[in-house]
Amino acid sequence: MRVNLSTQLSNCSQSGAGTIPISLTIRPASGLQGDYVYSTDSMALLQLLRQETELSGDVLQRFEKSLRASLCARLTGVELSDSVLTDIGYFID
Repeated sequence: MRVNLSTQLSNCSQSGAGTIPISLTIRPASGLQGDYVYSTDSMALLQLLRQETELSGDVLQRFEKSLRASLCARLTGVELSDSVLTDIGYFID
C-alpha cells in the first residue's frame, strides 16, 4: 500500500541513546481516510524504512536529517507491504 508518512515529537519520554521518541502518522497516499498514529522512535523508524522499503539512500538520508533538525519530517508515496502495516497495527480486524 502506498502511504504518506509524517513525524512529530512524541510525549513519550522513553528512548535510547541517540534516539528521539516520535509519533508517526500514516495516511493513505490515495487521499482516502484511514490515518493511523504509531508511537516509535527515530532509530526504529529509520531501520524499518531501510529494511522494508525501496527508498534510496539519498532519500533516507534527507529524511533523517529533516527528522533530527525539526522533528517534523515527511515522506510521500512510500510503498509499505501489508505485512509491515499489520505488524505496526495499521490494519485492524
